[in-house]
Amino acid sequence: MPIPIVNSIASWFLKKRFHQIELFLKYPNEVQNELLLSLIDFAKDTYFGKEHDFASIKNYRTFAERVPITNYEGCQHIIQRARDGENNILWPTPIKWFAKSSGTTKSKSKFIPVSQESLEDCHYAASKDLLCMYLNNNEDSQLFTGKSLRLGGSKEMYKENGTIYGDLSAILIDNMPFWAEFSSTPSNRVSLMSNWEHKMQAIVDETIQENVTSLAGVPSWMLVLLNNVLETTGKKDLFDVWPNLEVYFHGGVSFTPYQNQYKKLLPKKGFRYYEIYNASEGFFAIQDRNNSSELLLMLDYGIFYEFIPMEFYGTSQEKAIPLSEVELNKNYAIIITTNAGLWRYKVGDTVRFTSLNPYRIKITGRTRSHINVFGEELIIENAEQALKKVCKLTKAEIVDYTAAPIFMEGKEKGGHEWIMEFKRQPEDINYFTELFDNALKALNSDYEAKRYNNITLNKPIIHMARPNLFYDWLKQNNKLGGQHKIPRLSNNRDYLEALLSLDYKI
Repeated sequence: MPIPIVNSIASWFLKKRFHQIELFLKYPNEVQNELLLSLIDFAKDTYFGKEHDFASIKNYRTFAERVPITNYEGCQHIIQRARDGENNILWPTPIKWFAKSSGTTKSKSKFIPVSQESLEDCHYAASKDLLCMYLNNNEDSQLFTGKSLRLGGSKEMYKENGTIYGDLSAILIDNMPFWAEFSSTPSNRVSLMSNWEHKMQAIVDETIQENVTSLAGVPSWMLVLLNNVLETTGKKDLFDVWPNLEVYFHGGVSFTPYQNQYKKLLPKKGFRYYEIYNASEGFFAIQDRNNSSELLLMLDYGIFYEFIPMEFYGTSQEKAIPLSEVELNKNYAIIITTNAGLWRYKVGDTVRFTSLNPYRIKITGRTRSHINVFGEELIIENAEQALKKVCKLTKAEIVDYTAAPIFMEGKEKGGHEWIMEFKRQPEDINYFTELFDNALKALNSDYEAKRYNNITLNKPIIHMARPNLFYDWLKQNNKLGGQHKIPRLSNNRDYLEALLSLDYKI
């Protein structure tokens, strides 16, 4: 199809959709309230709806009083009934698909319900909106002259009791319209391969033959793929392989540690990066402006949002608030109610609002992926910003990292212990550590207070990992590919000890 026709069709969809987006931008709280009441009404005759008397709920306050906040462990038993083939349990329409996610919760695997409504009105709608916003901001885009290189998970689909579970990306690929495959690469056959290492080379072999105009995938795994592309082709940078490449849509993990490495692979001025915030539970936010680090919270995807201030999270004072009550620059845990039957569900992510008109956010980390053993409240956002600054100063390049507390013993003070894998190591790790410690102090006043004169915390310890350590750990634990990752920060030493032990096994 000629590019002018494609652009005309895209522009038509763009204008139509922007009218709807303007509605929730102008009336965000009204849209969210109306959405909640429609979800409650639609599910009033389900097992869950009857158990909580949805039929008599007429407002948010009653909903919050009657329906308890839960996590995956708290609703796993009822999700299992749906997985076993029971209908009308959490959601009135049949739940056929379940997105399997390793996550970072206590459960080994989570099986998140995916309804037809959440597929169409959330995940697929978000993909269209992402393109709409990108095209609206970049009228000179030639995106549709080529294909999108999508990098999904490496899980096969498994049938069980009439229901199907697999990686979310596999579910999305398996259900998308037939014409969508023509605009993306690799083929569905390769995208759904289960062996990650075989799949990687198959993706390279297929995609280097295509005119790729955009990339989409998790930064850590996309970096592995792109380096393999250059190794296979012998080219200097990716524009020698795909001259029309113009944008990378990324999500899943923070992009901050990888920025410099991507700039080397994609050195052309004006190349664009667009961040998305999605998970197995839903698609939440989209970068809606060029060169922005903020994400627009999407309020009409069938997801009702609540937030728990992190200073009260996990305490007796824990209480969720609706979107209308959030404040700027506070750290919140996200609670969602969805059109797939998740009711007041803790996603496990934390965000900070950077704007209230419209509602824009930054992802700050995970509720369980932080260190707060000594009252230091160290979150991923602190670590990422400190590493970005220090890597720039020392010309180091980081591949991956994790950290854990050093617990107090006797008269010994506590501390933080880090293991970092570098692509380019700092010349002096002691100097790197000093800069990193100072950067964390500048970013986090609680950390600074605990570090003052070594009152509570000693200076951090940083180990430089051997090459491929994190990859080897993921492979050893059958977690290669997709969105699998080692938690960056933890309140226990399990991941750190496992990596330190593996570090000396070559």
